[in-house]
Amino acid sequence: MTASRRALTATAALLLTVALTAPAAHADPPGITEGTDAPVRIDPTNPHLRMVQGAKLAPPKVLNIKSVVETDDGSERRQDTNDNVTFALQAEVLFSKDSAELSPDALSRIGAIADEAKKQHATSLRVFGFTDNLGSAAHGLVLSKERANAVQRELADGLGSSVTFQIRGYGEQYPIADNSTEDGRKKNRRVEVSFPRGTGS
Repeated sequence: MTASRRALTATAALLLTVALTAPAAHADPPGITEGTDAPVRIDPTNPHLRMVQGAKLAPPKVLNIKSVVETDDGSERRQDTNDNVTFALQAEVLFSKDSAELSPDALSRIGAIADEAKKQHATSLRVFGFTDNLGSAAHGLVLSKERANAVQRELADGLGSSVTFQIRGYGEQYPIADNSTEDGRKKNRRVEVSFPRGTGS
């Protein structure tokens, strides 16, 4: 037998040995044994499943699920979480340009928010105004607060004196879109009304 054939034979024997002794690619992870029934059985006594000494499990918690519904034109958005309901209305559907006087169309939209607050048995509402970054920051702060005040007054008419309000004007702070485009600025010019989720559906 030539040296080259002896080398090939030795290589083949080595590969066969590796193939016979190597673990299967689909072998179960330590502590898990494959069964015929679902779910997979887990061996609770396997040492690989033990926690490090002194470690503790984090306390259980309910994940906060967020649901967002927006009108096709983006003029109104409703966001629901486990804890809060938030409405965002674009300024264009509430006010004329650079104005804090509510338009006739605004009244029905604010009325719908008041109805939802009643359904949720809300006793405390937050009304926050925002603008885009056009004009001076000082003017934006004043305008956003005046607009928040206008929406709050209309909500108070529908909800009565038992409800308290937090009112803020943030001007161009906290944009939700890009102020470098008109579409983005339109989304940033808004009034948000939020309240805790109650027992309503």
